[in-house]
Amino acid sequence: MELRVTGERAVLVGPDEQVMDPFRLAISAELSTALQEWAQVVAAMLRAEAADDPTAAIVVSRRGRQLADRLSAALHSTVRYHDPLTGEVLVVDAVVTPVEVIPQEPRPPEPVPWVPGLTVTVLMAVVTLAAVLTLAVTLNETNPLLAVGANVVVTAGLAPSVWLARRVLVWRWVALGVAAGLALGWVGLVFVLL
Repeated sequence: MELRVTGERAVLVGPDEQVMDPFRLAISAELSTALQEWAQVVAAMLRAEAADDPTAAIVVSRRGRQLADRLSAALHSTVRYHDPLTGEVLVVDAVVTPVEVIPQEPRPPEPVPWVPGLTVTVLMAVVTLAAVLTLAVTLNETNPLLAVGANVVVTAGLAPSVWLARRVLVWRWVALGVAAGLALGWVGLVFVLL
């Protein structure tokens, strides 16, 4: 196959001069798009007669060779690259580099940070307990059912977040503290209602 630019399109020409669209080949969409973008740049350079600029021509030709190399590797076959700016034809062989798998030793699990974790848990439990009890005491002065309802709403509102955070490494300590604060808040609500 030969990679050429026709108009503003990159095409592959088979040995029987059959023209193939890169988007119809078994290559990635990213590679097909890159080929078309490269062809549009080549067409723009030819229209503007910028092909005489050696720096731009070298960059565009190098990009074409890179794309031909990627195309050759994707198709696992040899691709001839017809440089639209210089007219050169280069043969790009499919080079499949073997990937060496390096076995990795399993890392031992990190130790659990009990002291900072439990500190965060206790602080979150105290803050949650203080918030729940303050709300319960305030609403109990109006109506005891409001205090119970508020506790139900707060617990139901925080339950999904606590449930999701229970398995996240750092947030599990916060979740444990909030859960403990809510549980103690229900115990404290009994004493507030008495």
